[in-house]
Amino acid sequence: MAEHNELGKKGEQIALEHLLKKGYKILEKNYRYLKAEVDIIAQKNDTLAAIEVKTRTSGYFGNPQDFVSPKKIKLLVSAINHYVLERDLDVEVRFDIIAIIDNKKECKIEHLEDAFLYF
Repeated sequence: MAEHNELGKKGEQIALEHLLKKGYKILEKNYRYLKAEVDIIAQKNDTLAAIEVKTRTSGYFGNPQDFVSPKKIKLLVSAINHYVLERDLDVEVRFDIIAIIDNKKECKIEHLEDAFLYF
Protein backbone atom coordinates (compact mmCIF):
# COMPACT_ATOMS: atom_id res chain seq x y z
CA MET A 1 0.00 0.00 0.00
CA ALA A 2 1.29 3.47 -0.85
CA GLU A 3 2.60 5.52 2.08
CA HIS A 4 -0.08 8.22 1.68
CA ASN A 5 -2.82 5.55 1.77
CA GLU A 6 -1.40 4.16 5.01
CA LEU A 7 -1.34 7.66 6.50
CA GLY A 8 -4.97 8.16 5.46
CA LYS A 9 -6.06 4.88 7.06
CA LYS A 10 -4.16 5.75 10.24
CA GLY A 11 -5.83 9.17 10.27
CA GLU A 12 -9.27 7.63 9.91
CA GLN A 13 -8.57 5.31 12.86
CA ILE A 14 -7.41 8.29 14.98
CA ALA A 15 -10.60 10.15 13.98
CA LEU A 16 -12.81 7.17 14.91
CA GLU A 17 -11.22 6.96 18.36
CA HIS A 18 -11.64 10.73 18.81
CA LEU A 19 -15.34 10.55 17.89
CA LEU A 20 -16.02 7.60 20.18
CA LYS A 21 -14.41 9.45 23.10
CA LYS A 22 -16.69 12.43 22.35
CA GLY A 23 -19.81 10.24 22.53
CA TYR A 24 -20.54 9.73 18.83
CA LYS A 25 -22.04 6.53 17.51
CA ILE A 26 -20.28 5.39 14.32
CA LEU A 27 -22.85 4.44 11.67
CA GLU A 28 -20.67 3.99 8.58
CA LYS A 29 -17.03 4.01 7.53
CA ASN A 30 -16.05 4.74 3.93
CA TYR A 31 -19.66 5.04 2.75
CA ARG A 32 -19.81 5.16 -1.06
CA TYR A 33 -22.46 6.60 -3.33
CA LEU A 34 -21.73 7.02 -7.04
CA LYS A 35 -18.39 8.88 -7.18
CA ALA A 36 -18.51 10.06 -3.57
CA GLU A 37 -16.99 8.56 -0.47
CA VAL A 38 -17.79 9.79 3.02
CA ASP A 39 -14.99 8.82 5.39
CA ILE A 40 -17.19 8.56 8.49
CA ILE A 41 -20.90 8.94 9.16
CA ALA A 42 -21.56 9.34 12.87
CA GLN A 43 -24.45 10.38 15.05
CA LYS A 44 -24.65 12.24 18.33
CA ASN A 45 -28.11 12.88 19.73
CA ASP A 46 -30.32 13.97 16.79
CA THR A 47 -27.43 15.16 14.61
CA LEU A 48 -25.94 13.14 11.79
CA ALA A 49 -22.35 14.15 11.05
CA ALA A 50 -20.76 13.47 7.67
CA ILE A 51 -17.05 13.62 8.40
CA GLU A 52 -14.18 14.13 6.01
CA VAL A 53 -10.83 13.14 7.51
CA LYS A 54 -7.71 14.90 6.25
CA THR A 55 -4.34 13.70 7.51
CA ARG A 56 -0.93 15.19 6.82
CA THR A 57 2.52 14.73 8.33
CA SER A 58 3.04 18.50 8.60
CA GLY A 59 1.30 21.79 8.06
CA TYR A 60 4.09 23.04 5.81
CA PHE A 61 1.90 23.23 2.70
CA GLY A 62 -1.20 24.37 4.61
CA ASN A 63 -3.69 23.05 7.10
CA PRO A 64 -5.16 19.64 6.28
CA GLN A 65 -8.69 21.08 6.09
CA ASP A 66 -7.58 23.45 3.32
CA PHE A 67 -7.41 20.47 0.96
CA VAL A 68 -11.16 19.82 0.83
CA SER A 69 -12.16 21.04 -2.62
CA PRO A 70 -15.52 22.49 -3.68
CA LYS A 71 -15.96 19.41 -5.89
CA LYS A 72 -15.44 17.14 -2.87
CA ILE A 73 -17.99 19.15 -0.88
CA LYS A 74 -20.56 18.73 -3.67
CA LEU A 75 -19.96 14.97 -3.76
CA LEU A 76 -20.28 14.68 0.04
CA VAL A 77 -23.56 16.58 0.04
CA SER A 78 -24.93 14.32 -2.69
CA ALA A 79 -23.88 11.16 -0.83
CA ILE A 80 -25.39 12.26 2.47
CA ASN A 81 -28.64 13.32 0.80
CA HIS A 82 -28.87 9.81 -0.63
CA TYR A 83 -27.98 8.21 2.72
CA VAL A 84 -30.65 10.15 4.62
CA LEU A 85 -33.37 9.60 2.01
CA GLU A 86 -32.56 5.90 1.57
CA ARG A 87 -32.88 5.30 5.31
CA ASP A 88 -35.79 7.73 5.81
CA LEU A 89 -33.94 9.47 8.64
CA ASP A 90 -35.33 12.47 10.51
CA VAL A 91 -32.12 14.11 11.72
CA GLU A 92 -30.20 17.34 11.47
CA VAL A 93 -27.22 16.92 9.12
CA ARG A 94 -23.86 18.53 9.68
CA PHE A 95 -20.64 18.34 7.67
CA ASP A 96 -17.45 18.16 9.73
CA ILE A 97 -13.77 17.92 8.96
CA ILE A 98 -11.32 16.21 11.26
CA ALA A 99 -7.89 17.59 10.43
CA ILE A 100 -4.94 15.57 11.70
CA ILE A 101 -1.24 16.30 11.67
CA ASP A 102 0.54 13.10 12.62
CA ASN A 103 4.31 12.79 12.67
CA LYS A 104 7.06 11.52 14.97
CA LYS A 105 6.86 14.62 17.19
CA GLU A 106 3.11 15.00 17.63
CA CYS A 107 -0.40 13.95 16.74
CA LYS A 108 -2.61 17.02 16.56
CA ILE A 109 -6.36 16.64 16.00
CA GLU A 110 -8.73 19.46 15.12
CA HIS A 111 -12.45 18.70 14.82
CA LEU A 112 -14.18 21.39 12.78
CA GLU A 113 -17.95 21.12 13.19
CA ASP A 114 -20.15 22.60 10.45
CA ALA A 115 -16.95 23.04 8.49
CA PHE A 116 -18.58 23.80 5.15
CA LEU A 117 -20.12 26.99 6.52
CA TYR A 118 -16.67 28.51 6.16
CA PHE A 119 -16.13 27.57 2.49
